[in-house]
Amino acid sequence: MTSKTTQLSLDPSSFLAKLGRGNTNKTYKKNRIIFAQGDVCTTLFFIQHGKVKRTAASAKGKEAIVGILGANDFFGESCLAALPRRIVSAIAMTDCVVVEIEKPIMIRILRENPTFAETFTTYLLNRNIRIEEDLIDQILNTSEKRLARALLLLSIIISVRR
Repeated sequence: MTSKTTQLSLDPSSFLAKLGRGNTNKTYKKNRIIFAQGDVCTTLFFIQHGKVKRTAASAKGKEAIVGILGANDFFGESCLAALPRRIVSAIAMTDCVVVEIEKPIMIRILRENPTFAETFTTYLLNRNIRIEEDLIDQILNTSEKRLARALLLLSIIISVRR
């Protein structure tokens, strides 16, 4: 299995300038809930600084981490698919600064900026591929193979950031 980075290849300041009105910068302290599973789903978020984990919980209280995101990542984009409620929770893993983007504003940007729409779509597809790879890895591979894959992914992330 090969994994691609899901980092969005856009200039964050250029993107944020396109937003204009209809967005809010918010600061969240470590371990603060940004939104909870079941909340109304009308906005999406862009991480400027920090890390956010996405979790899902069962009715019996079992919880799973669905993903960990960092600077220049989006989350909460399920509102674009017209879901009425959040299917995961988002929690600040570190102190974070995120931009909350109203759904109509993001739809306008996607319609008016085909290059950004293509970049955003590629970002979402790459992230979905990564989630699918992780799920397959969990279901089909031994713990030793999963550890080897995790170490390989960490080494790739470290080399990309240098």
